[in-house]
Amino acid sequence: MGGGSIKILLAITQAFALTMSVAFIVYVVVIVVPYLRRKPAPVGDAADFTWHFFVPCRDEQTVIRETVRYLRSTFRHAHVWVVDDDSEDRTARVVRSIWRRNGGYDPYLHLVPRRRPEARTGKGDALNAAYQALNDWMGPDASRDDVVVVVVDADGRPAANCLEVCAADHLFGDETIGAVQLDVWMGNADTRPPGKNWFSRAFGLKLAQMQDLEFRTAIAAIQTSRGFTGTISMGGNGQFTRLSALDSIAGPDEQPWRGSLLEDFELGVHLLTAGWRTGYTPDSHVKQEGLYSLRRFLVQRTRWGQGTMQCSRYLRRIWDSPHVSTLGAAEMMYYLAQPWMQLLGSLLYPIPFILLLFSTAGDPAQVWTWFADDGAWILFAIYGSFGLLPFIVWGPIYQFKCLKSRNVLRGLGMGFAYALYIYTFYITSWRALFRLVRGRNGWSKTRRNTEHAPGVKVALDS
Repeated sequence: MGGGSIKILLAITQAFALTMSVAFIVYVVVIVVPYLRRKPAPVGDAADFTWHFFVPCRDEQTVIRETVRYLRSTFRHAHVWVVDDDSEDRTARVVRSIWRRNGGYDPYLHLVPRRRPEARTGKGDALNAAYQALNDWMGPDASRDDVVVVVVDADGRPAANCLEVCAADHLFGDETIGAVQLDVWMGNADTRPPGKNWFSRAFGLKLAQMQDLEFRTAIAAIQTSRGFTGTISMGGNGQFTRLSALDSIAGPDEQPWRGSLLEDFELGVHLLTAGWRTGYTPDSHVKQEGLYSLRRFLVQRTRWGQGTMQCSRYLRRIWDSPHVSTLGAAEMMYYLAQPWMQLLGSLLYPIPFILLLFSTAGDPAQVWTWFADDGAWILFAIYGSFGLLPFIVWGPIYQFKCLKSRNVLRGLGMGFAYALYIYTFYITSWRALFRLVRGRNGWSKTRRNTEHAPGVKVALDS
């Protein structure tokens, strides 16, 4: 291959890559502005609604005791439904021990046991079991429009103000709102993990901080911008749903949650296409455990990426829905395209550098002339900058807005670390594709940080 051909290939691949990068930069600018300009909204009266927390559990003995105690002490008039998905540890026994108090029983705490073969088939099925148990407990004649189901992970800590925030007039006070998603924080973002190896402890802490940065800035900004497109999506933790909205999509089998590995986004698709509106609020939050282990993190994100790929089957449903605007459909399609774009990007972005190395090996002098004298270095500089800037910007934003710190250098350092962190998604997208192709669609639980580490307590209290 001659030098001219290599230059043409370089130009073509860089043009594609730059086009994708510029489009992404524009997207980042569009979502950053409303995120930074948003002001806190008025709250409502939590007593206007009845609240039911659903806590799906599969081998969660290390965290479930403190979670149940937190929920029962913080939200005294809310019901807590713990779903034991045929755990192989002491999860159910721990819940029963809390249930018995002062010689009596806690009427606000409910255990929903599941057994194989029906159990351990996914988080959505566990939530459906809680929904069916709630229906049986309430009876057919109970009022349902003022009942709200709250999905909380076994390590979740919803902020004490979350009920009054979600009861506001612009959220569940609006009868067209079917679901609301809280902001998500990592409760251990400032807690160094245990261990004697200083590198693993430093790396684990930084990984947890990157997850906190991701949720509190980039994801929060995306959710805020979705308020304009009407496509706010649900998360698996801190997800509030009106019971009548769940009824409208449950069907005769009483299953509002479906079989995707991304059951939270899937629920949002069904609600939106059924005519419900969804809301998002950063005025309250739910804390969860950020992962210290890169291996566990990759397992978790592979599951999320595979779930997104599975939800591609709803593209036609979204596009044909009269309840989703054209702009909203385009936004949802852009989201569903993300893992596929990451696959394409992982193939496309390295090509200019590979061709440059190949060309340099063949004729170093000519390449140096082209690179230095003809100004090709400028093109590569722009290429690299456009690939990094959309991610680096979140570091200073996180530092100023979330941590209330004006340390610019640390903010830039967090931004560069976040850019490296994002590139792990190229790995998880390929892993997700391989699992999808091989038909491995089972739900893989991500182990908690405290599992296999007795005596370690992660700081998650709000």
